[in-house]
Amino acid sequence: MHASCRTLTFDSVEEKINPAAATYHYEQLAKIIESKIRTGSLAAGSRLPGELILSQEYGVGSNTVRRALDILRERGLIITVRARGSFVIEELPHDETDRGGK
Repeated sequence: MHASCRTLTFDSVEEKINPAAATYHYEQLAKIIESKIRTGSLAAGSRLPGELILSQEYGVGSNTVRRALDILRERGLIITVRARGSFVIEELPHDETDRGGK
């Protein structure tokens, strides 16, 4: 992380949580954020919006946001620093779907 990290906000939420979908809301949110990371919309070292902002922008509860961030941490896409926030890691791991996974 760099001292000059900036917090990104999603000025326009293009992808929405689908309440009728068979997947859990936290899985949908994790997929949306992962897509933003992998496409470069969220650059390496950038700070993600806080839980409150994400919950408001996507119309989900804070527990849903926490679970989505847990998934992203497990996938090695973000790190969370206590009292500072969650950040996109500097070097992304390979996408498992590129190797025939998931």
